[in-house]
Amino acid sequence: MKSSKFLCVGIFTAILIIISCQRDDDFSGGTDQLESIPETFSEYFGDEVSRDFLGTVIDKNNNPIEGVTITVGNQSVTTDINGTFILNEASVHQRFGYLKAEKAGYIHASRSMVPSNGFNKINIMMLEANVVGTVISGSMSTVALPNGSSVSFEGEFITSDGNPYSGSVDVIMHHLDPTDQDMELQMPGMLYAQNDDGAERMLQTLGMLAVELRGSNGEELNIAQDSFSEIKIPVDNSLLQTAPNSIPLWYFDESGGYWKEEGEATLNGNVYTGQVSHFSFWNCDIPVETVNLCVLTTDQEDNPIGNLVVSVSSNSYGTTSSLTNTNGTICGLVPKNENLELNIFNNDICGDAPIYTQSIGPFTTDSNITIIIPDDPDIIYETVTGIFNDCDGNPVTEGYVQLTYGNQTYVDLVDDGIFEIKLSRCSNDNTFSITGTDYTNLQSTSEINYTFTTPTTNIGTISACNSIDEFIYINIDNSITYTFDSNNLNFSFNWASFIENDSTWNYGPQIEVFAINNEFDFRIEGFLNKSSYLRTYIYNYPYPIYGGDIVPDGFFIFMPWTDFDISGSNNNIIFNLTTLGEIGEYIDINFSGDYEDSIGNIHTINGVVHMLRDY
Repeated sequence: MKSSKFLCVGIFTAILIIISCQRDDDFSGGTDQLESIPETFSEYFGDEVSRDFLGTVIDKNNNPIEGVTITVGNQSVTTDINGTFILNEASVHQRFGYLKAEKAGYIHASRSMVPSNGFNKINIMMLEANVVGTVISGSMSTVALPNGSSVSFEGEFITSDGNPYSGSVDVIMHHLDPTDQDMELQMPGMLYAQNDDGAERMLQTLGMLAVELRGSNGEELNIAQDSFSEIKIPVDNSLLQTAPNSIPLWYFDESGGYWKEEGEATLNGNVYTGQVSHFSFWNCDIPVETVNLCVLTTDQEDNPIGNLVVSVSSNSYGTTSSLTNTNGTICGLVPKNENLELNIFNNDICGDAPIYTQSIGPFTTDSNITIIIPDDPDIIYETVTGIFNDCDGNPVTEGYVQLTYGNQTYVDLVDDGIFEIKLSRCSNDNTFSITGTDYTNLQSTSEINYTFTTPTTNIGTISACNSIDEFIYINIDNSITYTFDSNNLNFSFNWASFIENDSTWNYGPQIEVFAINNEFDFRIEGFLNKSSYLRTYIYNYPYPIYGGDIVPDGFFIFMPWTDFDISGSNNNIIFNLTTLGEIGEYIDINFSGDYEDSIGNIHTINGVVHMLRDY
């Protein structure tokens, strides 16, 4: 299983996908763990460093949230329409970085991580600030959720500046269940904590309760000093056999970005009950000593493999998983002195069986390991490259590209207009889509569909320009480019037949894409159905065939004439019809290969067609 129902989210820094733009010779996440307890907890974090972040914020329905304020130290940015943010040169520490996410209508959210060189990718799921009950100051009261979670109040409340509050109090409450696969996205920080002795620990959670209090004008409240509340946190039946009778309570320190031990809870039936003196997130956890582990995944030729699902399991502390970055690396916290099982999986749509399994550990200090993935004919490793320009044709300097394959979306930044995304796929699905966003100019491409041209797919140039909805792009020898916009494009759709020896063979339907400007004419034609007579039709066609292939869906496509020098032989241009939409929807074609000119020189060509179907 790629995502265990029992998630010890302390292992591997929760859901962090740490993305680096370049491969580092040293892929460790930071300095070694301290041998003794320091005077201040922050000494565990290591030296202050600058790191870059790329992140996405979503709601419980996996929809992006626009306008979320992301803060690291004294730097802030806001998420765009895709819920995405880019934060450069943020001040963090070698072993610890902390990002906060805030927007009206949602409870406080955050993420902590062991940051790496290059770009670190962050995913956060924000929970809505829905009021589950209203109480009145001065009166004892209890607010409960249907699953048995509850909080009881003595009736004394204060404002954020410590002044007494009188009036109605709205109670916002969420129970976070470790058996919910979204818990890692929803919880604050990561399960990294300071115990009563001041030592660092990772945590195994048995359940969390988030409580926020609001006054009648929406102001933030808390319970008064010297006042206490009783909280109840239910434990899933599958976890009861590992649940101790008493367990430490931990609260999330929103200023520091980690958990702190305070008090304990007692198990009554399947519910932990404890007393708390203030509110944020409260957590029932078993602490364990921790070390930092970095895993590098490569193929047999020592090439790093990005976007593989890596899971680490402990018999004592459960399982969690995350994705390797474009350098094939993932770093995070694992239990110290524990035997662990490492499993690596391909993309979700390729099945649930791991492609690699190994026993690792126990680890006594911060460690690095390299995993060489064995060859497998059912797994194909792909690299997708391209150029991303803004609306004026200049390279995008701050932007990102989203590649969607199956039910997963990979987000990577561009470097001066150039992007490269590495992933693995299964042999039975060879299509993907790309969307580019110019983060600075708030411009984007539409979603463009492609077919992989294994092992490298060069999609050419895409432009982030909201006013451009159709285009054809052609690149020859990686130096000469032709681009057509919607003013130069034509489309036709008809039925075709050919008569030979008094017999009629119907090859339709047929589509034709035609583009022309002052420099270049370009035409693609093709039939949507395979036919045993197709080769005969080609043989008798009055124009030379300049390139073409029969693709799996039966679409044959060729270029009858162009204005560049191309001969009628030794041409290996492969065309892929990825999408043929309904009227008003897109047609997506990508092509690549080589051809011979009239004097025998070989040239390379690749291109993309993205245009609306007219009828």
